[in-house]
Order: sequence, then C-alpha cells, then structure tokens
Amino acid sequence: MSDTSSNAPKPLLRIFAPVRALFVSDASAGVLLILVAAAAMLAANSVFAQEYDTLINGKFDWYPHAKLSSLHYIVNDGLMAVFFFVVGLEVKRELIVGQLADAKSRRLPLVAALAGMVVPALVFMAVSGGGEYSRGWAIPAATDIAFAMGVLGILGNRVPGSLRIFLLTVAIVDDIGAVLVIAFFYTTVGDAFLFWLAASAAVFALMVMLNRMHVSQFWPYILLALLLWWCVLNTGVHATIAGVLAALTIPMHRKDGNSMLERLEHGLAPWSAYLVVPVFGFANAGVSFTGMTINNLLDPLPVAIAAGLVIGKQLGIFSAIFVAEKTGFAARPAHASWQEIWGITILCGIGFTMSLFIGLLAFEGNQFLIDEAKIGILTGSAISAVMGYLVLRFSTEHSEETAQLDNKDD
Repeated sequence: MSDTSSNAPKPLLRIFAPVRALFVSDASAGVLLILVAAAAMLAANSVFAQEYDTLINGKFDWYPHAKLSSLHYIVNDGLMAVFFFVVGLEVKRELIVGQLADAKSRRLPLVAALAGMVVPALVFMAVSGGGEYSRGWAIPAATDIAFAMGVLGILGNRVPGSLRIFLLTVAIVDDIGAVLVIAFFYTTVGDAFLFWLAASAAVFALMVMLNRMHVSQFWPYILLALLLWWCVLNTGVHATIAGVLAALTIPMHRKDGNSMLERLEHGLAPWSAYLVVPVFGFANAGVSFTGMTINNLLDPLPVAIAAGLVIGKQLGIFSAIFVAEKTGFAARPAHASWQEIWGITILCGIGFTMSLFIGLLAFEGNQFLIDEAKIGILTGSAISAVMGYLVLRFSTEHSEETAQLDNKDD
C-alpha cells in the first residue's frame, strides 16, 4: 500500500520542499542557530530580561580563574574552544586531503577569502569614520559557516555542487583568517605572559611529538589539549586559539580506513553545531533595546558593520572571482552562472558566530558598543541571508537536479 503523501500534487510537494529541508542536511544547524538567536533577543527584551542577564553575566561564588567567573566567560573562553578545535580539524583535513590540498584548487578560495576580509574592513572604516569604532574593523570580515550552509540547505539541489564546495572552502579560509586576526589584533598579554607562553609552546611541542611518534590513543591528546587551553588562557591570548593549535597536532595517519582526525571531527562536529554554537548564540545574541532609539540603530557602528557584511562581502568576493577568471589566475566554480556566483557571495555576508566573537573582543568593557555591534551583525546577516536566498532562488535553473527531486517525491 502506497503512502498517502505519494498522492499529493507535485506542485504542493515543491512548495513545501523548503520546509522539509529546514530540518535535514546542512539546513538544520543554521535554522537552530536562527531560532536560538531569536530566543535570546526575546529573552533580553521581555519580563525575563533580568533573569536572562543574571544567568549569562552573573558572577559565580567561586571560580578557578577570572576569565571563568560567569557563564558568559565559560562559554566564550571555554566552550568555544571546542568550536575552534573542530574548525582546526576541518582546516587540517582540507589542507591535506580536501579541497585545499592542491595548490591550483587553493587559488580561488584564498584570493576570494582575502578579498572578502579586506573589502568589508575598508567599507566598515569608510562608513564608521574610525575613531572609537576603529577597533571593530574586523567584525564584518567573518562568514558564518552554519548560517550560510543552512540557507543553501533550504535551497536544496537548485544550487550547483561546485558552489557549495566553494562556499565551504571560502568559509574555512575565512576562519583561518579570523583566528589569525583574533591572535594578533584582539589579545592582551599579562604580566606572566612569557612564562605561560613558554609553557604553551612546551605542551604544543609535546603534542607534535606524539603525532610524529604515531601515538594512536585519544586520551594523551585530549589531556594535553586541556593543559594547552589552560596555559593559553593564562597568557592573555584568547584561549580559543588553543583549540586550533591542538587540532593541528591530531594525526591524519590512516588506521582501518579512518584517521584519528576524521574520527574526532565526525564525533565532535554534531556537538559543535548543535550544542556549542547554539549555546554561544544564546549567550551572546541577547541584545537589549531598552533605552535605544531609532537614532541609535542608525549610529555609525551598526550601520558600518551591516554595510561591511552586505556590501563589502559581496563586492570583495565577487570582484576577486571575476578578476581571477578574466586574468586566467583561477577558473570560477564549474556549472555556475555569474548570477549564482553573485548569490553565493551575498551569503558570505552572513557573519554571526565569528562576528559576534570579534565584536565582544573589540569593545570589551563597553556594553553599549557591544550591543550596537550585535545589532549591526544581526541586521547585516539577516539582509544577506534573505537577499542571497532570493537571488539564488530565482536565478538557478538545474532541470536535471529538479527532475531527480521529483522522482524522489513520486
């Protein structure tokens, strides 16, 4: 007996296909992040605003380190190290056996990601006017993988596979750039910096030695990764950098068809996407509009961030692809029209997780500017998501892929 849904008209199936796609494949993590961010904003502007603030920012009675004195600090300095660890694993895999392994295939993502960081920063500085806002130059330079891939997941197979790979590789290179920016521009060093830096270097060297010795047990790496995180935390350099460094030492040596790195990545990626990032979003997206006016929303900082994300990202990345194609430096993604490429470059303007993270570091101690930065990030990301979706929805025509979807629904 056939399922009753098989009798549904194909037009209805096509209409509701994006709804089904919301909770499968690449879309689910992005949609969850959207819902969590919306919940945080509602909580921060409801009768539970005080409870939300106490939960996130309330000081604990006891804590082992000043940077672990509240849930907000634990999430940003501790839990997010897991996110950066997964990013590091992904980066290493891509560099060794993935899309970034071949020098020729690296050209386009590298130049596109670089332009996608520089141009938004320039747009930000031009619109904001510098001054006290200048520390936020890197906020619109980041792309959020979960959100961007979530939008592509909703679009289904309408988007060529080459563009999915391109977006993912650009976002990976973008993450590398964001980590370097955080390390060099948004860290402060304490009095004991040299001691803890030496300790961090020693632990990192020990992890590299384990790799060279082909140690295949998980527990030595996990214990040393925790120790490395503690040492980096005490240097004053942002502790999440330890996650990336630790990931780079995880072996790619094959054993029974899978490497330790791949097993760790597959095991941790769902936890990062469905727990770590949503918790970070809930702890950081809750901007309060109390006391804010329309004039505040149109202040230079939020407008500059939104402009960097919406205008700077697509301008920088699209121009880089166009020039690379015309000069023969690198070919554009296969089977993709210029309209589709434009849509993908717009989606690169979704800068939630990394942008929020950099915003917190850039204006640490100034809650008003942090809240304004959040408004700019949320506004710019929302515009980029909707605009990118619409451009791709109405400019993609891949009849053979649509036919495959129809056959699945029959």
